Amino acid sequence: DSRFLITVKAQDGSEKTYSLLIHRKVGWEKTFGGSGTDQGYSVQQTSDGGFIIAGITTSSGAGKEDVYLLRTDGQGVALAGWPKTFGGAESDVGNCVQQTSDGGFIITGRTASSGAGKSDVYLLRTDGQGVALAGWPKTYGGAENEEGFSVQQTSDGGFIITGWTTSSGAGSADVYLIRTDGQGVPLAGWPKTYGGTTYDAGYFGQQTSDGGFIATGSSRSYVYLTRTDGQGLPLAGWPKTFSGMMGTSVHQTSDGGFIITGNNSSGGKDDVYLLRTDGQGVTLPGWPKSFGGAEVDVGNSVRQTSDGGFIISGQTRSSGAGGFDVYLIRTDGQGVVLAGWPKTFGGKLDDYGNSAQQTSDGGFIITGFKSSLEVGVGSDVYLIRTDGQGNTK
Repeated sequence: DSRFLITVKAQDGSEKTYSLLIHRKVGWEKTFGGSGTDQGYSVQQTSDGGFIIAGITTSSGAGKEDVYLLRTDGQGVALAGWPKTFGGAESDVGNCVQQTSDGGFIITGRTASSGAGKSDVYLLRTDGQGVALAGWPKTYGGAENEEGFSVQQTSDGGFIITGWTTSSGAGSADVYLIRTDGQGVPLAGWPKTYGGTTYDAGYFGQQTSDGGFIATGSSRSYVYLTRTDGQGLPLAGWPKTFSGMMGTSVHQTSDGGFIITGNNSSGGKDDVYLLRTDGQGVTLPGWPKSFGGAEVDVGNSVRQTSDGGFIISGQTRSSGAGGFDVYLIRTDGQGVVLAGWPKTFGGKLDDYGNSAQQTSDGGFIITGFKSSLEVGVGSDVYLIRTDGQGNTK
């Protein structure tokens, strides 16, 4: 908002000053893409107040799917020279992007165009203009399949990547945690695998305040949550499992505990699942929570908000305009939905909300993809900015 002082002079020579407050429109919805499939999987507000989005595109690039990287200003207008695409002749996907301390970007996902196996974890570092730095991208993995789902810059300037592997570990798939230096070179003793004899996949991880790491994922029947020291060794009493649900996102809360979202099944229909634990991974009283209606509702990301509550993004078939709609839920610190929430966004076809965070003005930014447009044959990157009440208008 902007305030102006306006002085009006009357015919008799007297003057009167008025204060004029002009409200700037905060909310909007944008789409980006071409004639193929374009999808946003991760969004972050950049240091200049704009946004960076990572995902995939089949509308442009070199291969079947390419990593898609888009930078916009604060109004969602693509900056000159953007978007960027990265990849080879096969399938390359960008699942997560974060701004680095030097103003550039780090992206993780998967590649079938290069690497050691059928698909490998893909890690790309760029400058602020989206130009790949010398020596990048990097790939990690064995003879089978690997994928990176989240990346974060660590306090020492390196990176931590969370994903899954079928090339190593104890089961058919295992949680895969890779720690690298700032050049993308794995530190001694890394990567690490975690899991049992069946299927375990890691979807999100971050460095904890003590210098260790927390990662969440899922088996076919439970949430998998592991906490490690800085060397990737599980702390005493970890990992934790929570039955009957899948975990897609975890963040450390301001009290040192953790918040996890995903989905659970009730009567054959999924509901958004929200679990809060203490720092030892013990479920707090009154948790978990579930949200949704008679159809399928899924939680894809969760962040703590500045008031101590939480914002969850995903998709719902239980409410909205049709098909799946983007689903945005805001709760207090006890997991109670605030008045006027949840919100849905989308059209008559399927629309998904893959990533959300609070913006510096107290509103929210969400990315995903929209198949409700009459342009293209697939989908378009969907970028939604709301005020603190979840409104776009």
